Amino acid sequence: MSDVQLFTDGACKGNPGPGGWGFILRHPASGKEIEHSGGEKMTTNNRMELTAVIEGLKFLKKPAEVELVSDSTYVTTGLTEWMPNWKRNGWKRKEGGSLKPVQNIDLWQELDDLIAVHSVKAVHVPGHQGHPENERCDKLATEAVKQVTAKKVNDNGVS
Repeated sequence: MSDVQLFTDGACKGNPGPGGWGFILRHPASGKEIEHSGGEKMTTNNRMELTAVIEGLKFLKKPAEVELVSDSTYVTTGLTEWMPNWKRNGWKRKEGGSLKPVQNIDLWQELDDLIAVHSVKAVHVPGHQGHPENERCDKLATEAVKQVTAKKVNDNGVS
């Protein structure tokens, strides 16, 4: 069993456009949960998906075994399949027979630093299919988008 469960989601109104992210961090042994969200004025959905994971992992105070639950194949496949190859190729991906820079490299590298501290197992769940925590994270992220569009988010993107 994992030390903690991290449920995440990102949202964007337009792509690019105003975006939001949300996470639930749960300690199964105690039942304690923390929810957090934030947003950015101009971003992409993939950046918000990654930011939700990063912000959740940054919330941890000590190294932990983390079960990451996300509806983003970009995040889960990126962590489990793509990132090892990108790192071997100097943070480049193969495209059309040549190597191109990885998109969102700043966030992937930050996530790489965090998974060096924590043991993360990524689990993909279908989005908008009634998974309670995924639905709650979606609501957190979409509410953050609304706050961004209402200009209620401060300059560092946190509500």
